[in-house]
Amino acid sequence: MSHRARQLRVSSLARVEGEGALHVVVRDGEVERADLQIYEPPRFFEALLRGRAYTEPPDITARICGICPVAYQTSAIAAIENACGVVVGGPIADLRRLLYCGEWISSHALHIYLLHAPDFLGYPDAVALATDHRDIVERGLALKKAGNAILELVGGRAIHPINVRVGGFYAAPSQAQLDKLAAQLRPALDAAVATVRWVAGFDFPDLELDHELLAVHDPARYAIERGTTLRRSAGPAFAVDAFSNHVVEEHVAHSTALRARLDGGRYLTGPLARYTLNRQHLSPLALELAAGAGLGIECRNPFRSIVVRAVETVYAVEEALRLIESYQQPEPSSVGVQARDGVGHGVSEAPRGLLYHRYEIGADGLIRSATIVPPTSQNQAAIEDDLRRVVAANLDLGDGPLTGLCERTVRNYDPCISCSTHFLDLTMERR
Repeated sequence: MSHRARQLRVSSLARVEGEGALHVVVRDGEVERADLQIYEPPRFFEALLRGRAYTEPPDITARICGICPVAYQTSAIAAIENACGVVVGGPIADLRRLLYCGEWISSHALHIYLLHAPDFLGYPDAVALATDHRDIVERGLALKKAGNAILELVGGRAIHPINVRVGGFYAAPSQAQLDKLAAQLRPALDAAVATVRWVAGFDFPDLELDHELLAVHDPARYAIERGTTLRRSAGPAFAVDAFSNHVVEEHVAHSTALRARLDGGRYLTGPLARYTLNRQHLSPLALELAAGAGLGIECRNPFRSIVVRAVETVYAVEEALRLIESYQQPEPSSVGVQARDGVGHGVSEAPRGLLYHRYEIGADGLIRSATIVPPTSQNQAAIEDDLRRVVAANLDLGDGPLTGLCERTVRNYDPCISCSTHFLDLTMERR
């Protein structure tokens, strides 16, 4: 078997967004290559933004992703306001963080219950899981609904929010509206706590990654919607506006998607990076649950990313309740942001990882250039390395089990390969 060509094909990689293929070559019992081939169709968002008004990116970039539109809006707004020399704080900034908490809760609940948990419990999908464990799936849906409620109230709707603008919001919710929202979030906190304890009991394959980690950092709190620097696990932190000095996107022959390198090396963003680099800013309850779930001061097993997401969900619900309790309705709901000639940089922590935007704006208020670096392009090299190691450690598996294990490995990262088709071909050659 080790000397014949071996080809495995998966007609549809379920529970992952996007289109791609994995080509594995094994020579003399060694994994020679494991290429994650992403056939991501060009969407031209960066080109589409050129020549548009500086006020338009929040609405345009939100369409990049239907799962984490707030992340694109937030990073875009941060970059535009940075270019225009405006710093928005106070109640407006708090309302932005509340909105982002809603996205974290909704996205994490979706990933944990509908996309990732079936892998650990031996089910092909969440529908099959619900057949035997309806109460568990209903808990996940209720948790996601709570996140959607925040998005709907603060953002105007759950998908592609329409209440977000440069400088703030078109309208701010009243305290009475937020009090009603808090009543829905309190039982969601119980559900989030139960989620951590539930996923902590899963059986996790052994895999310790050695990639460098990169995450947005805020010295005062767990970074979600903004941060002051970018912290890394190997080397000093650097300023947001120095992102392109350290992170370079490159084309690779086997993929149409760009792949990012950090000072020439592979690296990882997302839950594992956030937890390892910023865990000290989690709430006492979140830290207690993390310890009880077996998470130490760092987490480098990508299969345990589901546990970190569950802990972050607890934190996001707590943070949302805290923000509601201290809420002061901003009057007005936005501040003026005048266009000027300049370059701005913005980052935030999408559920899947660090999201960077850069805009060059002219004095006429038109965008001259735009750069958007999403989490999946940053994580692609790390995913490939993990796949290579997983295949190398499991070459004795048959076609079906090895294919399934590769799919599980990819799903650890909840990648947004694209927002259209869902497809993976796994081709394996043994030479």
